[in-house]
Amino acid sequence: MKLWILFIASLLVSFTAQAAPMGFKDSWMTMGDFSKTYRELTANYAFTPRDAIGLTSTYMQTDDQSKSQMNNELTYTRLIKRWNMPNAQANIWFIGGVGETRGNFFNGTRATLSPGMQADYETTRLYASANARIYVADGITNNIVSARTGFSFYEANYDETQPWLIVEARRMSMVSNAYEVTPMLRLIHNRFFVEAGANLDGQPRVSFMYVY
Repeated sequence: MKLWILFIASLLVSFTAQAAPMGFKDSWMTMGDFSKTYRELTANYAFTPRDAIGLTSTYMQTDDQSKSQMNNELTYTRLIKRWNMPNAQANIWFIGGVGETRGNFFNGTRATLSPGMQADYETTRLYASANARIYVADGITNNIVSARTGFSFYEANYDETQPWLIVEARRMSMVSNAYEVTPMLRLIHNRFFVEAGANLDGQPRVSFMYVY
């Protein structure tokens, strides 16, 4: 068991399936997150162990579909700080984008900037993260803040699927001033994970990540 824990700890130095917004050096990562009010698709390339560049398309809409906004951006991800502990890891990330935004509540397209930060902590059994990002365009400011926590049901070998229960509280100012709470089942296997759940209003949500 001790050898297995040491193996996982060393593996987390180069690849963190649970939380990292980028993969190891020279890897590509694809991520998606889909629900009624929020849809995001991202692909990035890690050109150093700490830096990645990519493309992201994000769509947000209110529950009644009266307002919607689409952002298409060139994104940059930077690992600012990492703490490697005997059986855990913690990280601070910068995630930012520059591109264009379109919406049904204003005319035409506008240039947009979207700086953000993520902090996360995890072991082989526990996980927690916090994320904040702001989308700024001419006359428009929207933000997304979220916090996640969860646990795995049991430890698994590297080549086995490991199930997790994750609960997220998320507020999207474009959508609503209220927090959306969503419990999800996460399945992790080697270089990918998938999540599926529904918020407290019964709206389904699916997300995935794959590193190759």
